[in-house]
Amino acid sequence: MTFKDQFRFVRQNMKKNKSRLFMTVLATAIGCAFLIVLASVGFGLHKSIISDMMENQMVTQVEVFGKEDEKANMKSLTDEDVAFLENIEQVKAVTRRNELQQWPNYEVDGYEASTQAIVTHFPSEMKADFELSSGRLPEKENEVVVGYHFAKELMKGVPDGVDAYEEDGTIKKEYAYNGNLLNSTVNMTVIKNQNGKEITETIPLKVVGIAKQPGREWMRESHVFISESILKDVEAFTGVKGGASEMYDGGEIKADAEKTYDYIRVYANNVQAVTDITTQLEDKNYMVYSVASEMKQINAIFLIMKIGLIFIGTIALIIASIGIYNTMTMAVTERAPDIGIMKAIGANPKTIKNIFLLESSYIGLLGATFGTIVAYGISYLVNLALPYILKAAFEDAAPEGLMLSYIPWSLTLISIAICLLVTIFSGLRPAKRATKVDVLKAMRREV
Repeated sequence: MTFKDQFRFVRQNMKKNKSRLFMTVLATAIGCAFLIVLASVGFGLHKSIISDMMENQMVTQVEVFGKEDEKANMKSLTDEDVAFLENIEQVKAVTRRNELQQWPNYEVDGYEASTQAIVTHFPSEMKADFELSSGRLPEKENEVVVGYHFAKELMKGVPDGVDAYEEDGTIKKEYAYNGNLLNSTVNMTVIKNQNGKEITETIPLKVVGIAKQPGREWMRESHVFISESILKDVEAFTGVKGGASEMYDGGEIKADAEKTYDYIRVYANNVQAVTDITTQLEDKNYMVYSVASEMKQINAIFLIMKIGLIFIGTIALIIASIGIYNTMTMAVTERAPDIGIMKAIGANPKTIKNIFLLESSYIGLLGATFGTIVAYGISYLVNLALPYILKAAFEDAAPEGLMLSYIPWSLTLISIAICLLVTIFSGLRPAKRATKVDVLKAMRREV
């Protein structure tokens, strides 16, 4: 008996009791849909978090904060370290920055703001894909680039005791700066404390570029990116290393001191190279951090979560398998005469067993197909309704890119495979029973 004949025989017999078949397939479809939708929550949250990390942080970036010597003392990073890092295979760029050790006050057209100044090496920054929304890179010592939100920090004319900010944290229109910063002069005022007195120095800076807006709306970039010469001017004024307003331990400026950096960022050519670069740096006693290592931990947590959800969803399919078992048991009883005839004409017991296993598999395949279609529909509706639900519940917009339910092809295939295994296992015992039917009893419809 060929497979085609077996399949035709199964379909003919299944049509004899359509209502029972429908309920069995329905139960299997519900179980399969429950498994997929439940597990899709883990896949959706995982995808949302990883996507968010990849957009908000450079996944190819490795931050280097310092290096331990043989006595486990932390050493500052120098040009020698930069040269070593640039020669590592798969390294795209090595940026280095220093932070001005005070927050200067900035003034333009009477508007003022206080924010951090960062000494930036622009050639390496451009290799690392530092982008501008407008303007150009600095070419002269007094030229600077400002962060995208720097202008939004400027304000003036705020009366004493008046709150200048809106509920969302932005400055009220009557106090906010609305001019064009590009090519304007910004006066940076730094201070030093001398004999209990505060002395100020103003350095004029020309804004020639504005950094690109960060990837997320809630991220703020209001730094002022200054040159090494501006840092030296501030250090000359304060007499303290890093331009701090007061002397601190190790803050003495030495003419022959080696140039150091507060932190260095290494950018790999691709995500796959980050792990290898991080390992090499750790072996050389560098203190490093990369998003890739954090992603590895997150992936492990979500893997456990997804396995747990799939396991819970499988329980629903196991419950549905009880219905399949009952259906197949009744099918064996009802078809006893047919089984007797097949055995009488010399049908192999294996063939009879395969017919009933084929029937249970067919029921499982139908249930898995309909269940998958329903699961995709539910997933779509959930993601569509989620922003409205969160807005109604919390009176705030949902995070950009949030996806509660996501069904990859891998989940679909896993769910279908589990569904088929459960249904085949459910039909295994009734199929074995069919092979043991006595021919004479079957012909008398006794089994």
